[in-house]
Amino acid sequence: MKRLIVNADDFGASRGTNNGILHAHRHGIVTSTSLLVDAAASEDAAAQAAAAPELSVGLHLDLDGIDVMRLPDELERQMERFTALTGTSPTHVDTHHNTHRDPRILESVLAFARHHGLPLRGHSPVHVVPSFYGQWGGATHMEQISADGLERILRGVGEGVTELTCHPGYLDAGLRSSYAVEREAEVHTLCDPAARAVLISLDIHLITFRDLPGLLAGSPG
Repeated sequence: MKRLIVNADDFGASRGTNNGILHAHRHGIVTSTSLLVDAAASEDAAAQAAAAPELSVGLHLDLDGIDVMRLPDELERQMERFTALTGTSPTHVDTHHNTHRDPRILESVLAFARHHGLPLRGHSPVHVVPSFYGQWGGATHMEQISADGLERILRGVGEGVTELTCHPGYLDAGLRSSYAVEREAEVHTLCDPAARAVLISLDIHLITFRDLPGLLAGSPG
């Protein structure tokens, strides 16, 4: 069976980002998000998540500029901050700007994820699809995040569990990112009825990271 987690990164980056993610969850196909615990709107994000119980929330570790020797303490600090904000444990873990791909960082983040029993993006049975993104080579490519672009990506989803990463949001003064107008385009595409129609036609079932342990427990081997 084809199962799909649609995960929105950067939850907490700004109130507009939070509002866009929640809109894409309530009216679109977003099932999961990842929280930046030290960002400007992290408290607003946690409050909004509490009112959206079907949305699974993971930890979006921000490790930019962190000394490698301090990593273990910093990872635990961000986990404690997540728990303090949400009152719960994260359902998964990933990193802002995918910094865990750095070999100097990876082992510490892998150990952290294993210790807390969390799937780490790119290092779990979940296949990751990052191609729903509207910038390549420093230029904007709206066709990548259009309804047609999303359909092309979804047609490549295979058996098992896949995570489609996305970055929806609404523009506001609090957002500090070069990826800006593209976020609103993502909201529109993810909420387009055509997206859900494509999922149905391809027999792709939406799930969350919260569903993952039960699915893996039932897998053969």
